[in-house]
This record gives sequence, C-alpha cells and structure tokens, in this order.
Amino acid sequence: MSIRKIITFEDPELRRVAKPVDKEFLATDDFRRLAEDMRDTLADSGGIGLAAPQIAESKRIVLFDVRPTDVRLEEGVDPLLDTLCINPELSVRDSTLAGYWEGCLSVPGYVGWVERPQGLTLSYLDENGIRQEHALNGFLATVCQHEMDHLDGILYIDRIVDPDQLVKQEDMEEESVAD
Repeated sequence: MSIRKIITFEDPELRRVAKPVDKEFLATDDFRRLAEDMRDTLADSGGIGLAAPQIAESKRIVLFDVRPTDVRLEEGVDPLLDTLCINPELSVRDSTLAGYWEGCLSVPGYVGWVERPQGLTLSYLDENGIRQEHALNGFLATVCQHEMDHLDGILYIDRIVDPDQLVKQEDMEEESVAD
C-alpha cells in the first residue's frame, strides 16, 4: 500500500473528535487499504502506536506495535504486536498514577512527562469485527491512553502539568548519555 504523511500538532485536524467506524466498513477495500497504510506508516516511522487521525483520517481506529524488545515494557507482559483496534473503549481498573516520558509522531522532536492511570481494560473490535478485550498495566496502559487521546483531539502536550517537563528529545538523549 503506501506510507502516509503524519500530520503534526499545528494541523487543526488533530484537534477534532474522530468518528466511530460502522462495522460494515470493515468489509470494504477502503478499510483494508487504510489498515495497510497505517501499518506501513507506523513501520516507516519507527513508532509504537498510530491513530487514524494522525494520517488525517477521522476514524476511531488505533494501531499498536509494541515489541517484546521494548525496554520500557515490564517483564512478563505480553506486548501489543500489530494490534489494530476499531472503536476502542477504555475503562480504568486501577487509577494509581505513574508517569513516563512520552513522545509523539505528531509532535516531532519533543518529549514530555505525563502521568496517567496504570490499570485499564481496553475493548475494541478487531479487523474481523469481533469484540476483543485486554487488561493493560504500566507502560502499555500509558501507550494505549496516549493513542486513544488522539481519537478525542487531545495531544500528550495537553496533559503535561509542569511546562518545564516538555523538553527537546535531543536534550533528553544527551542527558541520558551523561548519566
């Protein structure tokens, strides 16, 4: 298929609430093309998640590709490999907050410290229209909330409490090397 352009935070499309996907859409060539484009775009970007609004598609679809080799993944946790979620919904099981340095393909060059609930249940339709459910904790819960925010026109930079906790990614990498 094709690699799509990822729109950035300046684009007002990212601030719109995405539209739910009709189950009938899942049987169309347009859906298969969109799913493949999302996979190609995410693979090309090197990211771990992509929401359809990030490629200017107002649809409630997110793609996760968190590999078992990701060092942020807690030991013994199943990764989210090539997981496409249609009309995903979250419910909080554990509201305990924890923070991570988050980056975003739509906010290139920056990372920010964001605290989010760490125990969730994710439910969604898979590509075949079958309801799926996953319990997510820790890093995966954070990744999921980050991508789901895109469906509601929210960026991680909106969730940063302390403005000093938004920094250039290159500054963080230099600091990590110095430690």
